[in-house]
Amino acid sequence: MSAVSSGGYVPSRANDEGWAERRRMLLRRVLMIGGVAVFAVIAGAIYLWGGRYIGSDDSYVHANKLMVSTDVSGLVATVNVKEGQKVKAGDVLFTLDPKPFQIALDNARAAVASVVQDVESTRAQYRATLAQIAAQQAQVIANQKTLDRYEALTRENAIAPMQVDAARAALLSSQATVASLRQTAATTLAKLNGDINTPAQRTPAYKKAQAAVDEAQRQLDHTVVKAPFDGIVSEVDALQPGTLVISAMSAFTTTSAVGLIGDKTWIEADMKETDLTHVHPGAPVDIKIDTYPGCNWSGHIDTLSAGSDSSFSALPAENASGNWVKVVQRIPVRIAIDRSTCDVPLRSGMSTVISIDTGKRRWQRLLDQ
Repeated sequence: MSAVSSGGYVPSRANDEGWAERRRMLLRRVLMIGGVAVFAVIAGAIYLWGGRYIGSDDSYVHANKLMVSTDVSGLVATVNVKEGQKVKAGDVLFTLDPKPFQIALDNARAAVASVVQDVESTRAQYRATLAQIAAQQAQVIANQKTLDRYEALTRENAIAPMQVDAARAALLSSQATVASLRQTAATTLAKLNGDINTPAQRTPAYKKAQAAVDEAQRQLDHTVVKAPFDGIVSEVDALQPGTLVISAMSAFTTTSAVGLIGDKTWIEADMKETDLTHVHPGAPVDIKIDTYPGCNWSGHIDTLSAGSDSSFSALPAENASGNWVKVVQRIPVRIAIDRSTCDVPLRSGMSTVISIDTGKRRWQRLLDQ
């Protein structure tokens, strides 16, 4: 019921409470809708302002690695390094027993000396053959004159025909001997490359023997195995004096070697192809390494691989049945390390986390589209 006073109409208490409730409901709706709108705006702004950095935890420290061996087979004589030792390019890692290789080199050098003797002997033989030809040619002339006189006497019936026949046979024999000697001289001269004054070093036999010397010298030199680059030695315990080293050329695989890990390191990451739209060589990269949580590294993109990991697979995936599922491919990205906040060693295989600055936020990408 309402109350009427002398001054006019006075609202009831129930009407006041209803009006207050409607105001609260309206305010609640405004706050709900406005709050969601504000949250959506903030979230959209954050989203559009983000996307500049892409990261990956599928990245690892890499370094030049090589199992250093030799292409000759032999017994290990000395091991000149120890596990974890730092070496410079050219430092001796280990040596093989040089005696068999030295013997082979001495034999090859003796073969070269023998070839020189053979060339000199051939030259002397050629000169002797020329002298024999000259002597035989004189005999041909003498036999020709004898035959001419006998034939003259035969016309006068002064001698028997048998003597003429004997003289003719002697002439033919001497002529045949001259022809044979000339052929022998030609063969001998061919061994001297057609020139009697040809140095022994220009003959094929000498070059062949000298090649054997060079190969024997090369094998002897390769008994001393040196570091091809600066690095740290590993896997030394597998190589001890007396170990038989079989060359890769003989066994198609290295049976004994010393591991060498180079000083130069870099980061290699397998990135999703969808993340590389705006990644380019030179882009800055922040690096964290699991082993050193308190340290930070900075670097830049060195190279992006020309092919995905699967494209280099020995058995690449092929769709022959038509049942195909698209899979995001991984592209190897090489990151050069520029500087660090800590002076700590990096070892090949360490796990890293990288963050690449693409230089473009999402709103910029949308504008580019």
